[in-house]
Amino acid sequence: MTVWIGSLVFVAWTTTVAMSDLRHRRVSNALVVAGLMAAFACAFTTRLPFGVAPAQAALGALCGLAALLPFFALRMMGAADVKVFAVLGAWCGAHALLDLWVVASILAGLHACALLIMTRLRFAAPGHGGVPVPALHRHRATPYVTCLAVPALGMLALRHLGGV
Repeated sequence: MTVWIGSLVFVAWTTTVAMSDLRHRRVSNALVVAGLMAAFACAFTTRLPFGVAPAQAALGALCGLAALLPFFALRMMGAADVKVFAVLGAWCGAHALLDLWVVASILAGLHACALLIMTRLRFAAPGHGGVPVPALHRHRATPYVTCLAVPALGMLALRHLGGV
């Protein structure tokens, strides 16, 4: 039964941040902190749903933050993307971050290509980094937090099906 509680909390948090990113292209700090607290609560109590101990959760959060922080510094990624990746590191452990990042990046690339093809999306003026970015209305077109959430939820589903 405790397996399901941790899993349900993870699904609820991941779905909430994904929906916030899809709708508003923003994830509040309150959601980030709630996810981090829930990840550590699971790590300290049951180590479920991903079997991550407290030290592994801390390492995962630090690795997630460090891995995407350079992209934020170069203005290639938003702060929410970096923070959510750090929280996913706390939930899933550092060992899962590379897989999450690769799948999320493939999804983001596919999403951007589909938008370009289907809507003849215009490119926004170069940002601070000098690189034009796809824009849909006022927002960058690809919701990267949502792209991170999809493989994270898939990883949880595979764990419950006994595949991981």
